[in-house]
Amino acid sequence: MLTTPPHLYIRRPSPTTAEFTVTTCPPMTIPLRLALLSILAIRITVVLSVIIALYSQFFAPQAQPQPPQPLETSSPTAKTILSQISPSTLLTLLQTLQLSAPGQSLSRLAAALPTWILLLISSALLYTSLLLRLHTTESVLVLRGLGIQTSSSRGSNTRFIPTAKIQDVLINEAFKGFEVRYYLVVVVEGEEDVVVVFPGLLPGRRIVEAVWRGVRGCLYEPGPGEGERGRYKDGGIERW
Repeated sequence: MLTTPPHLYIRRPSPTTAEFTVTTCPPMTIPLRLALLSILAIRITVVLSVIIALYSQFFAPQAQPQPPQPLETSSPTAKTILSQISPSTLLTLLQTLQLSAPGQSLSRLAAALPTWILLLISSALLYTSLLLRLHTTESVLVLRGLGIQTSSSRGSNTRFIPTAKIQDVLINEAFKGFEVRYYLVVVVEGEEDVVVVFPGLLPGRRIVEAVWRGVRGCLYEPGPGEGERGRYKDGGIERW
């Protein structure tokens, strides 16, 4: 299974710092690592296939093959290898892939499709391969005396709220269909709207209450979350 219901990890590196992470990623077992590596290989193959198809359709007729740059006979270093990666080298590599048997098959397929269909399929494949995430991870980092930082793996949704601006940390409830959902909010001074913690995942009440106690404990009390324990604790990390 590649995803799981949202679960909570709590990390307390110091008495004044706590990080609460909610994720749908299961524990990294060997089968899961192999599955993720396979998915990565498939994504790389899809991206290369799209690039070759678009190149053969729009650029190959106008491009003239260029001979590869001669390589030095001495032992290559990192600086030498990087200096050899030039636009002409990349173009030569792309032409080589396009002239291979799979590349020729992709070229014929791209030529048989209307341009708008090719662009639509290419856009969908690139979006799925590059931007679509298997797991969602959202976290809140609490630093006593400094503030709260919320972040999400979806885009660059990171925000820091100074302690002086935090009026309160509350648990609200709302109806989603016929279900009551509980969510954690931060009331910020001078803002009409509250800041919702874990807005994409909206974990269950048990996780929300555990994070609420931990956040308030780290912000306002000595010894954050003392007496609270998750189902797993090892090296300062708890799993709920």
